[in-house]
Amino acid sequence: MDRLRNKVAIVTGGARGIGAAFAETMAAEGARVVVADVLDGNATVESIEKAQGRAIYCKTDVTSKDSVAAMVADTMKAFGTIDVLVNNAGLFAHLQKRSFLEIDGEEWNRVMAVNVRGTFECAKAVAPVMIENKKGKIVNIASGTVFKGLPNLLHYVSSKGAVVAMTRSMARELGQHNICVNAIAPGLTMSEQIAIDPQWTGQASAGNIASRAIQREQMPADIVGTLLYLASDDSNFVTGQTIPVDGGSVMR
Repeated sequence: MDRLRNKVAIVTGGARGIGAAFAETMAAEGARVVVADVLDGNATVESIEKAQGRAIYCKTDVTSKDSVAAMVADTMKAFGTIDVLVNNAGLFAHLQKRSFLEIDGEEWNRVMAVNVRGTFECAKAVAPVMIENKKGKIVNIASGTVFKGLPNLLHYVSSKGAVVAMTRSMARELGQHNICVNAIAPGLTMSEQIAIDPQWTGQASAGNIASRAIQREQMPADIVGTLLYLASDDSNFVTGQTIPVDGGSVMR
């Protein structure tokens, strides 16, 4: 229960879904958690505190340099340091599947702003703290779609491909400071938003399940073990890696 004892972890997109599961699990393992989200994250904080954990909510727009800087300042004021950043905030659940010929530039830019620039802004903001501490863990959330070439979501797949590339380059740049940068590539995960969306349930869900070695739906709880490994000291010599967590749909 103490794999992250005395560590301070920021979870972007931590108000609901996979992000809330990350935040709650990390708190249960002893971390002091910052729930960073444009949505109200107080429910996640209350859940953590009810379980005797420690957490704060910071309203954060990951596409805004000033908002991210305020998040870091609030974290330092509350907890004094930053040990782990989980770059989980992203656009996916509300995207409509369509040919790339039908995706307009505005939607493309919005996906890139949140999924790519958001990851960049947050990593850039926490890195100086980790460099000063001579240690740290950055865990980026990519997607198994990068390895499948999923059609009809080109902006999303491209953004997550960028996250994989950023993970490798960041690992090269930050390794000299004993900072590990890795990514998790989940499969289609039945968070509350996905589970009620017809484009991801029924036949679409069945197709994903059929592609897996472990043939069942993926839940947020299936990802947290890998997150804890990458956030903890157990992975101190692992960096620049992207780990698919999808029941064996992607095998590399």
